[in-house]
Amino acid sequence: MYNRETLAMILAGGEGRRLGILSEKRAKPAVPFGGKYRIIDFCLSNCVNSGIYCLGVLTQYNPHSLHDHIKTGKAWDLDRVAGGVFLLQPYIGDELTNWYRGTADAIYQNLRFIRNHQPRWVLILSGDHIYTMDYRKMIRFHIGRGADLTLGGIEVPWKEIQRFGIMTVDEEGRVKSFLEKPTQAESNLASMGIYIFNREILEEEMEREASCTETSFDFGKDLLPRLIQTRKVYAYTFKGYWKDVGTLDAYWAANMELLESEISHEFTDRTWPIYTPVEDRPPVKFGPSASVASSIIGDGAIINGKVRHSIIFGGVYISEEAEITNSIIMNDARMERKACIDRTIIDKLVVVGESAQVGWGLDMTQNLKDPDVLYSGLSVIGKNTRIPAGIRIGRNCRIGADLVPESFPSLIVESGQSVELDR
Repeated sequence: MYNRETLAMILAGGEGRRLGILSEKRAKPAVPFGGKYRIIDFCLSNCVNSGIYCLGVLTQYNPHSLHDHIKTGKAWDLDRVAGGVFLLQPYIGDELTNWYRGTADAIYQNLRFIRNHQPRWVLILSGDHIYTMDYRKMIRFHIGRGADLTLGGIEVPWKEIQRFGIMTVDEEGRVKSFLEKPTQAESNLASMGIYIFNREILEEEMEREASCTETSFDFGKDLLPRLIQTRKVYAYTFKGYWKDVGTLDAYWAANMELLESEISHEFTDRTWPIYTPVEDRPPVKFGPSASVASSIIGDGAIINGKVRHSIIFGGVYISEEAEITNSIIMNDARMERKACIDRTIIDKLVVVGESAQVGWGLDMTQNLKDPDVLYSGLSVIGKNTRIPAGIRIGRNCRIGADLVPESFPSLIVESGQSVELDR
């Protein structure tokens, strides 16, 4: 079957600067999501549910947590003799290897790996999107059109076209043009970062691009606009749920959408499970004063306070009279008595002190350090930080990782301000 002749290459080395503190110590695909998962779990699960069991995961930026998460691939049934998952890092070994310059260069530097497996088709995926998709349907489309390259596409809101590569296509789906992050376009059909190449075509085009002196070696910026002019390139239009979580606002919104019944059904279909390594945690415990509505609560969480419209990961402790609204709280964080959290993303192992308020007030001043990252009212607290008791932290605040109560100069952090560890 054609899925056995397909090799998946997952691009998972992105820095993800627009996710701010969440991606400072981990690659973007390793960021926790939805109370249980990592972002890359969706891509890995789509592969195995589509019958694709030979995967290369291309890592680069802060890969340690991603490697520790995937390990041998057992959680996805990828610890197998034939096929399996391979973690591929850049290395300096000869004139063909170095740090990846762009997404296409990551593939070029792993051509040897691709040739060793001799697939008929190479499925190239971005490891930082949230969706469920049967790749077999796209492969059938690719074969049926006799394409050299097929791009996965989805219609996005017109106001968001500047975030994506935008395609125009003819009536048969052949791509006529490709614009990377345009301010204006004739179409709202966005590239999903999913590409199917015939292997021989991929090898030829990688070698051709490598010979160019003026290139950033990136698919969207360099290869795709050129290939549309020289090859048979088609767009496969996807109609399901798909979310690019490349910004903090998009990440927060995608988590909140899981609380809607229509969206949550996408990820609770037992015929298309989302796999992830399972931790041995006890069941959720609700205390006598607990109150929970429209929320997801992870295994091992203990809830004694009030939780509204929030994502609570495993092992989180919420004390009596604490109130959590419109927030994401990651594994093993602790909210002390009377802590109030609103519209905030809290990373792992954070302790919020008694009577502290995070996401406080109505001032929406954008963050002075990261105005393009924190501007909509979200505040973010980095991993392993201890928030002092009684503090008030406003909107659009950036609170760094590994802070202790003594790191805060006062008990008021105004909206738009940042508190960071002195390096």
